[in-house]
Amino acid sequence: MARPRGSKKTLDSYFVKALNKLVRPGDCVLMRPIEPSKPPYVARIEKIESDSRGANVRVHVRWYYRPEESLGGRRQFHGSKEVFLSDHCDYQSADTIEGTCNVHSFKSYTKLDAVGNEDFFCRFDYDSTTGAFNPDRVAVYCKCEMPYNPDDLMVQCEDCSDWFHPKCIDMTIEDAQKIEHFFCQNCLSEAQKKIQNSRATSRPSDTKVETKRRRR
Repeated sequence: MARPRGSKKTLDSYFVKALNKLVRPGDCVLMRPIEPSKPPYVARIEKIESDSRGANVRVHVRWYYRPEESLGGRRQFHGSKEVFLSDHCDYQSADTIEGTCNVHSFKSYTKLDAVGNEDFFCRFDYDSTTGAFNPDRVAVYCKCEMPYNPDDLMVQCEDCSDWFHPKCIDMTIEDAQKIEHFFCQNCLSEAQKKIQNSRATSRPSDTKVETKRRRR
C-alpha cells in the first residue's frame, strides 16, 4: 500500500553532513540561534522525522534554557556552563544543528578533569510558563549561604566539612590555592575550647592555684 502523501517517517538517526556526525534521539545538540551574535541554543533531541521522500528532516527538541533566558535571569550562583531543562518543545529543521554537546549532571560536571566548550551541566528543571524551578531548593554553603557555583574556588573546613568562598573568610584566592589545612572560625573556636578544657582536666592534682588577695 502506498504511503499517504505528506506522511512522516520516524528516523532512528540522522547524519549531519556539516559535522560529519550521526545524531540520535537523546543526544544533546547546539542549534543555530536566530541572532548570529548570540550563542547557539542548547537542546535535547526527542525525535527525528522526515517527509515521505526523506528530503526534509526535522528534529523534535526539548530546549535547555540558559540562566539569562529564564524568568529570574542569571544569579550569582549560576555557573557559566549551567543550563536548565525546560518543558518547552519545538520542531526544528535538522539543518540548524551546528554541533553536538554534553549536558552533564551537576555531580558529574564537578568531577570533570577539564571542561570543554561542548560541556554543560544541568541541576534544575524549568517551567517556561511559570518560571518555577524543580527542585525549588538546593544545598547552600559558606557564611553567605549561597548554592555552589562550580566556577568559584572554595575551601573546605576539615572539621565540619562546610565549604567557604575565600572572600567570605577574608582570604585571598592566592592564599586559598596554597592552603593545605583549613578550619572555619566556628570549628577553630571549638577546637581551642577543647584544647583549653583538655589542659584544665589534665592538671596534676597537687597543682596550687594562687589568688590575688583582695585589697582592704
